[in-house]
Amino acid sequence: MTRVLISKIPSRWQWAYAVALAATIVWASGNGQVAATSIVNFDKVAHFSVFGLMATLVLRPFRGGHAWWAVVIVSLFGVSDELRQSLTPGRSMELADWIADTIGAVVAVTVYTFWPWYRRLLETPLWKRKPKIEAVLVSAKTVSAL
Repeated sequence: MTRVLISKIPSRWQWAYAVALAATIVWASGNGQVAATSIVNFDKVAHFSVFGLMATLVLRPFRGGHAWWAVVIVSLFGVSDELRQSLTPGRSMELADWIADTIGAVVAVTVYTFWPWYRRLLETPLWKRKPKIEAVLVSAKTVSAL
């Protein structure tokens, strides 16, 4: 198994992103009316994508060979979300949604773990600045000496 070394010390902010996404999912699944597109099974694509993102966010703070724990955590969250959703009026629990959640988590963890270029892309801060090029004033004397 390939070991993923993400950072020496996981940041609390890395967990904050996963918790914020989980809170958004809980809020959305608690709504009785959900805006949906007319595309057949689009909700499965949404489940796959959102829970794949969540698995990546859960995976980031882990170090070493703990990558599959992210899949377990996200899959269990998916089950609990579906159970909670079944208690919401106008909503129902679907096994296919949980399967889409889990497959999204598996794919995201696999890609993140085994494709270093993808992991580097995700780990590059958006605010990373490019090095500044300083203008150097050169006198005519210096140029002729070169």
